Amino acid sequence: MQKNHHGHVLVGIGTSTGGPRALKHVIPHLQKHASYFIVQHMPKGFTQSLAERLNVMSQLEVKEAEHGEIVRKGVVYIAPGGLHMKVVQNGLDLQIEIINDDAESYRPSVDVLFESMSKLKDYEKIAVIMTGMGSDGTIGLKKLKASSDVTTIAQSEQSSIIFGMPKSAIEANTIDYIVDLKEIPHTIQRFI
Repeated sequence: MQKNHHGHVLVGIGTSTGGPRALKHVIPHLQKHASYFIVQHMPKGFTQSLAERLNVMSQLEVKEAEHGEIVRKGVVYIAPGGLHMKVVQNGLDLQIEIINDDAESYRPSVDVLFESMSKLKDYEKIAVIMTGMGSDGTIGLKKLKASSDVTTIAQSEQSSIIFGMPKSAIEANTIDYIVDLKEIPHTIQRFI
């Protein structure tokens, strides 16, 4: 895979039902050479404690994302409950935008994150869709696939609590690798 001039890999992860438990099997095993963005469907007020719990378990810094902050390597950014997270180019930096938009059925929405990632040029991207109900993430994965050099991973049916979101993404032909939960960190690592 062609490396770009940034040498900066962006990893987007979307999950819903069963996600907090599943993330505990993924985040502590990630390595520092990338920036990670997580959308976990949660109401306002719950994502801060999720970030704190994962931060204690992980070598990486895990935090609730803040509007306007500059993206750093080795940090896991969790979308605040009830709000959307986008990653946007700002000069040579990447910046996080937190927006309150009622158009999507879920807040935060995986589609909003993935769509924003699809607009970033010259970055290598990995997109992961994990356990959850419904189909959030599939539209964003289609846009990522159409736009750029992206590797896509879905959690397997047998290791998902609810197979809705991964199934939708797989059926839409947007997924390169279907792997069990415990294999997700290793699979991400192969492409960083």
